[in-house]
Amino acid sequence: MSAAETAPDGGKARVERIVTSGVFALDGGVWAVDNNVWIVGDDREAVVIDAAHDAEAIARAVGDRRLVAILCTHAHNDHIDAAPELAARTGAPVLLHPDDRMLWDRTHPDTAPDGDLTDGRVLSVAGVELTVLHTPGHSPGGVCLYAPALGTVFTGDTLFHGGPGATGRSFSDFPTIIDSIRKRLLSLPPDTVVRTGHGESTTVDGEAPALPEWIARGH
Repeated sequence: MSAAETAPDGGKARVERIVTSGVFALDGGVWAVDNNVWIVGDDREAVVIDAAHDAEAIARAVGDRRLVAILCTHAHNDHIDAAPELAARTGAPVLLHPDDRMLWDRTHPDTAPDGDLTDGRVLSVAGVELTVLHTPGHSPGGVCLYAPALGTVFTGDTLFHGGPGATGRSFSDFPTIIDSIRKRLLSLPPDTVVRTGHGESTTVDGEAPALPEWIARGH
């Protein structure tokens, strides 16, 4: 299933979503999940954010465009399981924050990422800049990708419609994710569209008022 979403400025760059299905596995548990795979680009080039589950479907959505990079918001298996195959198909580098390398190695022990998504790094595609925001908490190397020209931020599993990503598993921490959300995401312009790793999109001002509730409930 896929849906195209036109950039707010009406320019050539656009955001597309592919929904893929598979499993998330960690700490001995396995859960069926649907993942959002985001494609940002124009008719000539694109980046993929979170190559989940189905490299063929993602490659088909990219089509004959040049794939500039495969960006990983974090290294839980359901967000990276298709990354090496997609890289082999397209020649695009896989980029990940180095603090999540231990999670990557659990899924792909024989394949390394090609580069780092460090805080503040700016990547360009189709005339649009995406700035890396390090937002640990769901995982140590979790990042979000902010595209001000498109009025959007891609938050992976850091922030969803309804609250923070889960922090009840290995390498996660609730106070840390709250700090990341407060400082790095809720400080963005209120009308910024939050495009998440699972489920439907939301906005910064749609989520910000609930911060005290999230802190009180502890998740």
